[in-house]
Amino acid sequence: MAVRVPRRQLFIDGEWREPALKKRIPVINPATEETIGDIPAATAQDVEIAVEAARKALARDKAKDWSSAPGAVRAKYLRAIASKIKERKSELAKLEAMDSGKPLDETTSDIGEVASCFEYYAGLAEELDAKQKTPVSLSTEKFKTHVLKEPVGVVGLITAWNYPLLMAAWKVAPALAAGCAAVLKPSELASITCLELAEVCINVGLPPGVLNIVTGLGNEAGAILTSHPNVDKIAFTGSTITGSKIMAAGAPMIKPVALELGGKSPIVVFEDVDIDKAVEWTCFGIFLTNGQICSATSRLIVHESIAAEFMDRLVKWSKNIKISDPMEQGCRLGPVVSKGQYEKILKFISTAKSEGAKVVYGGDRPEHLKKGFFIEPTIITDVTPSMQIWRDEVFGPVLCVKTFSSEEEALELANDTHYGLGAAVMSKDLERCERFSKGLQAGIVWINSSQPSFIQAPWGGNKRSGFGRELGEWGLELYLSVKQVTEYVSDQPWGWFEAPPLEDDSEMSYY
Repeated sequence: MAVRVPRRQLFIDGEWREPALKKRIPVINPATEETIGDIPAATAQDVEIAVEAARKALARDKAKDWSSAPGAVRAKYLRAIASKIKERKSELAKLEAMDSGKPLDETTSDIGEVASCFEYYAGLAEELDAKQKTPVSLSTEKFKTHVLKEPVGVVGLITAWNYPLLMAAWKVAPALAAGCAAVLKPSELASITCLELAEVCINVGLPPGVLNIVTGLGNEAGAILTSHPNVDKIAFTGSTITGSKIMAAGAPMIKPVALELGGKSPIVVFEDVDIDKAVEWTCFGIFLTNGQICSATSRLIVHESIAAEFMDRLVKWSKNIKISDPMEQGCRLGPVVSKGQYEKILKFISTAKSEGAKVVYGGDRPEHLKKGFFIEPTIITDVTPSMQIWRDEVFGPVLCVKTFSSEEEALELANDTHYGLGAAVMSKDLERCERFSKGLQAGIVWINSSQPSFIQAPWGGNKRSGFGRELGEWGLELYLSVKQVTEYVSDQPWGWFEAPPLEDDSEMSYY
């Protein structure tokens, strides 16, 4: 039985707040196309109040200033949030499956990772106290220098719909651990569990204004947050097109941004692989999360000597993938998130066929599902590097295939993309895998696998896939500012009036 979708308001300054214009956005279950609830639609006035609340959370007296609180204090709240999320894991997983179309098995795993993320950054918040004042080794005895790590300030966090609460946790947990105050704007296509995070924050007594959550349309809420003069930094996960707009909006203020954007990741399969294992990883790398992953290995580059056998087994595996309502046991492929996304993916497939590519499996709605935004796992061959299907991010369960004859050709094909988020290489020759990994132009490389990620390891891309790294210590660094503090400690006068002072301090510079 489906859980009830709670009717929430905006979460601002520790309280539920009705949108200024009283607008709401319907929530559509992508598996049934039915309206199952609605979410509040923030506009400029609401974002203004949320930013003001975040700023106020960093300007209270020292006893209540979130940024000045010891890391151990912030860690206490992060662990409490993790505990509450664990308590509500089953409910949150069902809400997210209904909202996003992801299989329930996946959302259940995702919610578990959300709790782990908050717990991990609680530990880093505690460690941060000891690292706040780091001495620097100098060649002179006249000065002492140390480095302070301080919270950036108020941060705007804009997240995507494919991992609604997990992507939010990847940003919220380190931002709060660092001592920042945040305004979270989740995607309007999947916001339900992010609003439930607000309920969790109320339950654990998170200080007002530390985290504010405003749902709404990108042009009515996200754009206002991005360009707001009192937001010190923006962290965004989403499309490359929107990422470029965010950079442009922040440019007049020289506002720092961190961007995790699109991808067109390759999976390169050499001739010496265990074919069944390689086929399973290939399917997992493209059909996980209904194909809606920025790092999806959506370009299969397979050695020509095994291509025929590999494709035969790949099609057989794809035919056995269970496509159903995400709530059904054993579902491995649910609907894509919205009608707009559904139509966009089908247009990609149609264009590929018109350009001469061949759909060897899938490419349409499954016959047994008359409603919902379902698309069969789709495999496309006879692809050339100039085709749209090879170059552009589809963000759906669509795999395009090319063959290669040499390692050099494979590397050239793999790197022939504007993106640089993920890449996978599969071979029993681990020396070749290591060599090939070094040549891949990507922020994440998988060897004999595809898509695993770990809280402790950095996540992010190169080229048009963005910049900055989330997760691990790198994720915390995104929300910290570095300050140099230098002290003159000599008992002697500096002596600038009498003689040049740099005779015994030749490594010192002035700017």
